[in-house]
Amino acid sequence: MVGKTFTAHSRQLLTTDYLPKIEACLHRLSEEDVWWRPNEASNSVGNLILHLSGNVTMWIIGGVGGRNFERNRQHEFDERRQIPKAELLMKLKRVVEEADEVIESLDENELLHRREIQSYDVTVLEAVYHVVEHFSMHTGQIILLSKARVAEDLRLWEQPGTLTSL
Repeated sequence: MVGKTFTAHSRQLLTTDYLPKIEACLHRLSEEDVWWRPNEASNSVGNLILHLSGNVTMWIIGGVGGRNFERNRQHEFDERRQIPKAELLMKLKRVVEEADEVIESLDENELLHRREIQSYDVTVLEAVYHVVEHFSMHTGQIILLSKARVAEDLRLWEQPGTLTSL
């Protein structure tokens, strides 16, 4: 029971809380704003979306789900091509959808199985928790960067499901 509650809430956070907030930010940003960075030591929204896609793919799709994946983590941060925001969003949505399927398919007993992911020895529960926490942190960074660029209230406090209508 607790395991199913954990996986259901993790799925809800990724799919109906964090992803819609990122989507709402992208709708407000210009193509140039998506790749703006305050300095070379900081990431752009585009880089953060590439990084989230890579992290979720490695930890959930590959690490938990056992599916094949390719990832070049450093490239996620080094990318300077201005990949269109629609392409970034489509990639992130596909990754989150696939991760959602993996998390939904988990049996409660699997949550305590161990996996080696990115050189870490973790339980499946820890891997899911890591991804949800990591996604949350970078969603906050994307929101902050977006507010800095558009200089207005993004209305992200509104109920999920109403965010993309902005």
